[in-house]
Amino acid sequence: MKFWKKQSNYKVTETMDILINALSNSEDIERAFFLRWLGLKLDMRSRKDMSKLRKEYTKCEQQKDRDAIVRIDQELLDCSLGIEHYMREMGQIYEAASFGSTKKFDRISSLPTLAAKMLLAGFPLELLNGDASNIPEKWVSDVLMELHRMVGQKSRLLVITVLGVQSTGKSTLLNTMFGVQFAVGSGRCTRGAYMIFLPVGKDLKEELLCDFVLLIDTEGLKSPALAQLDDSYEHDNELATFVIGLSDVTIINIAMENSTEMKDILQIAVHAFLRMKEIGKKTVCHFVHQNVAGVSAYDKNMTDRKKLLDQLNEMTVIAAEMEKQPNVKKFTDVLDYDVEKNNWYIPGLWHGTPPMAPVNTGYSVAVLDFKKNLLEMLKVRKDEQPSQIPEFLQWISSLWKAVKFENFIFSFRNTLVAHAYDNLCREFSEWEWSFRRHILSLFASAETQISNTESSSVHEVVETLQNNSHKEIAVQTKEITEKLKDYYKRKDRNVHLVVKYKADFSNSIKSLEKEMKQDVKQRLFTAAEKRRNKEKVEEIQNKQAAMIEYQVQQLLQNYKDRNDAVSDDDLTADFERMWNREVANITGLKEKDVNADVLKQLRASLGNRQVMEDLQNVKSLSQYGQEDFKTKTRHLNSGKKLEKVKNLFMKKSAKQALQIVAVDVINSCSRMIEQFTQSKSDYQETFTKDVLDKIDEHLKKAGSKFNTIFEFDLKLHICGIASRKFLEMHRKYITEQDPLNHVQKFKSQYLSDFIDLYRERDQCQRKAQDFTQLCLKPAVTEYIDQSLGPDIVDAVLENKTTEYSSRALFQYTILKELLEKSNFSDFVEYTLHYENYVKDWIYNHIIKCLSKDISLQELKMKKLDRVIKKINNAVEASKLEANGSPLPNNTKATTVFYQEPLQSYE
Repeated sequence: MKFWKKQSNYKVTETMDILINALSNSEDIERAFFLRWLGLKLDMRSRKDMSKLRKEYTKCEQQKDRDAIVRIDQELLDCSLGIEHYMREMGQIYEAASFGSTKKFDRISSLPTLAAKMLLAGFPLELLNGDASNIPEKWVSDVLMELHRMVGQKSRLLVITVLGVQSTGKSTLLNTMFGVQFAVGSGRCTRGAYMIFLPVGKDLKEELLCDFVLLIDTEGLKSPALAQLDDSYEHDNELATFVIGLSDVTIINIAMENSTEMKDILQIAVHAFLRMKEIGKKTVCHFVHQNVAGVSAYDKNMTDRKKLLDQLNEMTVIAAEMEKQPNVKKFTDVLDYDVEKNNWYIPGLWHGTPPMAPVNTGYSVAVLDFKKNLLEMLKVRKDEQPSQIPEFLQWISSLWKAVKFENFIFSFRNTLVAHAYDNLCREFSEWEWSFRRHILSLFASAETQISNTESSSVHEVVETLQNNSHKEIAVQTKEITEKLKDYYKRKDRNVHLVVKYKADFSNSIKSLEKEMKQDVKQRLFTAAEKRRNKEKVEEIQNKQAAMIEYQVQQLLQNYKDRNDAVSDDDLTADFERMWNREVANITGLKEKDVNADVLKQLRASLGNRQVMEDLQNVKSLSQYGQEDFKTKTRHLNSGKKLEKVKNLFMKKSAKQALQIVAVDVINSCSRMIEQFTQSKSDYQETFTKDVLDKIDEHLKKAGSKFNTIFEFDLKLHICGIASRKFLEMHRKYITEQDPLNHVQKFKSQYLSDFIDLYRERDQCQRKAQDFTQLCLKPAVTEYIDQSLGPDIVDAVLENKTTEYSSRALFQYTILKELLEKSNFSDFVEYTLHYENYVKDWIYNHIIKCLSKDISLQELKMKKLDRVIKKINNAVEASKLEANGSPLPNNTKATTVFYQEPLQSYE
């Protein structure tokens, strides 16, 4: 910017002032005539000095004088002067003036309009300054936007680029194909990239789906003589990458008489194509082989075409290694290239040696054939929407920035590809949550069904539910797959830019299907185990309850046999004596040896490791996992002996890395253990197995940084934590489900029943209240608590749509918060333990939402309203026979209501 401001202080040169005034004050026809005449005069002036310099250039090539080659090459550039140089100067003046005074800028603000008129008249505009390796972005942008305005914002572009080394007839090829006038000359006269806008006729607009064919001609790719010069490859690779990235069709122009040239250009092109795959641009590639002798070259060169493909594959492997993409093995992995259809053989332009040789008419015939076939192929490609000038300018800016910074993945996060990818991610997230929510709702109903099933029938019910769930998962998988296919069929602009990610999203669907099947299997198995454990407890509780009821009946019968009046106090006193006598015989539930079970599974997990001797010494897990886990030198893999200092350094670094792994595993497993202990169920053997599987999963990701001793110590540490937590969980469960405690809860009910039966009172009202409080209320509360999760997620997504709409925005939100808090320990936690940090962040975010933006009470009340409606429906249904007629009495209706499981109304 400092240089622009400095340049803005200089006056416009007299030559440029005259030229600008002449062009501005001329009509279109007069301006075109003047520019053609000026171009001819400039070419004549340049040729005088260039002839001499080319002879010196040839002599230096033979002597392999590199310094002289560089000097003469620069002199050739200096002496070549064309209209494009004046256009470049206009752009320089315009950009400098935009940083200067407003008065000066107003004077030349019409330059983009003038340049746009010249573009529409068929004159080329310099896109890339090859001498300075720079794009005048403001100048190019303003000129093209002015052109966009001139044509009524109808500027759909089909971009065709020709790429090749110097003096291979690139410009001549485009000039012959489309009747344009790119600068043509022998030698390294100009460098960079130039573009011409070719208006499309009305008859072809609908077929090609474009308003302009944008032709990009490149100059200055390396010749064999300059292949070894400093920065030659880098410059040419940047240019090739840039123009290929902009184009819909790239024509690789190859002169058959020089295999070195062909190999060089192929290397540049393949590298560029590989990079375009990274950013999502999929360019069609055609190879034009010039100076082919015979008209039957296509048939005779089958072997050469195969050889060309082999060279492409070879260059692709080399480029893939440079770009660190080992999965790319051949050229067709990068783009769709047909070795039979995408190769063209064109004879030489001259019969003999120019300038006295006659023109070869076969050249024009072959070029016309190529043009016809190319247009026919483009007509077929109607699935891709062409970009207009504003989008094209975005591509220029983003692509050039990516080329200069050599960062093709992250430099596109705010451009068209990133936008298209982000849109797809957003929609896919919605599809995925819809999938998960549907399966979760099915599982809530399935768990209710399992909890109301007899133990003997649980296995059959679980099998049925699992089969039904798999069928439903298959339906949902097909549905989300169809949504993905339909997304790619859309005619939305830029959808074609994310075609390369289609396979990734398809794999995500497969992973989601597999995950949901595994999740359903695990949940159903856990629900079945919970039901079996609960039935064992209920069996003991029912026996105790039956015994108490028998004693109450006996006591009632004794009082009925007596004829004297008995007060309620006497009845209560006798009931208390009977109750104390009977409950004294009730024994509590037997406590499992949780510690032994966890240790048993740990031994099974490490059974094939060389730690059996250490395992035998472990008698109890209670002493393990009490303190923080610390990695030791004995945990590291022992490699080859290194120098002492180096060895110490390596060990220290490896220990730190392994400590991070250990903390990550411990945190993840502790979170899993916490989830198990909050489930309000009894301890199950599968809990320990899941924890051990989680450890193995993390260690597999860690690779070979550790040895078996580390695995042993880490599992021992985590299992020590798990055994204490699971034992606490088990004790809490057997305390809550203890038969004595269970019977004591119903003591007042038994006493009331005893007195009411003796007094022969109506118990319906009180029984209804007991049923509501002791049966219905706990069941409804448990149902609401268990099924509230998806509703909370929906509420959070509804209130915080931005944060969770895509992975990129989610990570952006977290990183933004990290920067705003500026807490170093948070940065460390995020970097070292990303998964745990993100889970904690989501948990805290949900808690914050529930306390601020979302009312948990409202969510529960909505659930409760739906449950009450279903209960009312069940009550009404219980009053009727199967044929719809009313039941004879309420007693039978009550029986039907009890027997009809409420889950049928879920």
